[in-house]
Amino acid sequence: MDFRFLYHRTKYFIINPGKAWEVVHREERPMMFVRDSFFLPLILLVTISAFLGSMFFINTTLKPMYSVLAAVNTFLFLYLGVYGSAFVVREIMRAMDLGHDFLVAFKLVAYSMAPIFLSLTVSRLFESLLFINVLGLYGLYIFWIGMEAMVNPPDHKKLPMIIASVVSMLIIFFLLQVILSKLTQTLYFSIFA
Repeated sequence: MDFRFLYHRTKYFIINPGKAWEVVHREERPMMFVRDSFFLPLILLVTISAFLGSMFFINTTLKPMYSVLAAVNTFLFLYLGVYGSAFVVREIMRAMDLGHDFLVAFKLVAYSMAPIFLSLTVSRLFESLLFINVLGLYGLYIFWIGMEAMVNPPDHKKLPMIIASVVSMLIIFFLLQVILSKLTQTLYFSIFA
């Protein structure tokens, strides 16, 4: 894990996403590097935040296993959500005749979710700060700039692509949240409670 890369890449995507996407478009980094140096550390940060928030601030009357399950739930939710979203974005790109490179779709989704990961880190630790997740909407702007830099769709395909991508991602994350929450609660109350 390259923490220096993580810090600088996150900072540039938040401060100047246009320049950050130019760098991403020029570099030849494999998906494994993006996953291990950017995507996984941010997800692990949110996971640790969910564990600590659940353990110390949400409901201290539950057993510690609830906090472990909350952390596992958070990790799976974000990990599967990003990969599922990247798959759907690739299929949308293919349907719109804009290419079908999974690496491009993965980079679009993973990098554009940086503000969401950062806001989730705070809101999972302190549940009373849930409103801070609104800042994650900045990821839509990062996605838009990235779409222009990485895919370069014609003007008449830009809006349909972002609408289809955002709606699909919302559906994926909603379904994952429902399924994983139900699974976590069932597991905790049937085995550990």
